[in-house]
Amino acid sequence: MTRKTLKVALLQETDRGNRDANLDAIEAGLREAAKAGVELVLLQELHNGPYFCQRESVDVFDLAETIPGPGTDRIGKLAEELKLVVVASIFEKRATGLYHNTAVVFDRSRAIAGKYRKMHIPDDPAFYEKFYFTPGDLGFDPIHTSVGKLGVLVCWDQWYPEAARLMALAGADLLFYPTAIGWDPNDPDEEKARQREAWITVQRGHAVANGLPLLSCNRTGYEADPSHVGSGIQFWGSSFVAGPQGEFLAQAGTDGRELLICEVDMERSEHVRRIWPFLRDRRIDAYGDLTKRFRD
Repeated sequence: MTRKTLKVALLQETDRGNRDANLDAIEAGLREAAKAGVELVLLQELHNGPYFCQRESVDVFDLAETIPGPGTDRIGKLAEELKLVVVASIFEKRATGLYHNTAVVFDRSRAIAGKYRKMHIPDDPAFYEKFYFTPGDLGFDPIHTSVGKLGVLVCWDQWYPEAARLMALAGADLLFYPTAIGWDPNDPDEEKARQREAWITVQRGHAVANGLPLLSCNRTGYEADPSHVGSGIQFWGSSFVAGPQGEFLAQAGTDGRELLICEVDMERSEHVRRIWPFLRDRRIDAYGDLTKRFRD
């Protein structure tokens, strides 16, 4: 890669109540980023609406969009106008009865440069995603753009080192995680701290293990459970950019909208991988059992 630095931004936002309001906020953030000289912007998971997976309801499927569709059209036009690379996140309606949690990449154009369908789908209290999303079928392939090969993953994927590794082995220059994660407000402070720190630590570990910069953009704000069964989710923000040794390059707060901007040194991965040649020393001859569910 010839470029030395890449100016990036993470747009950490709250749900504004409906798709148009959320897209208005995204447009304002993209314009602010472009004015600051940013070249690439990462948006949070399912940014066009609320995090609807706190309950299981067939009515929620009305929120899904085709790709291309109204949401991607608007973001694509902005990417072209503002000359930005944008990583977006959409509730995709692929066909009647077939839906995905899909990241979409625009490369300074309204045309879609590539997409990634979320591979790991959780099913936990307040995160009932298996009801809505079919697991991805596009594999772990970086998306080629004018700023490099983007290893785009989504939220629950961030707990799986295999996903990050496969993106790295396919030549990704950076790792990306649009995210929606937060606390149960009833949890004690000690448990909240453990969860947030685990989320940060595992992703920094992916950056270290693969010698790659990593960008993780989370939503923020409280969203009530529409079914009134749960206590809702307080999304913890904390969006961050890490370097290839896991070092923090930038980190957002926990409780507010923020456009987090920083410079990423695109040459550091080369230097880090020379002193920490983890890919060289992998014992691929001994890893066959990784394809098993469990070594009984």
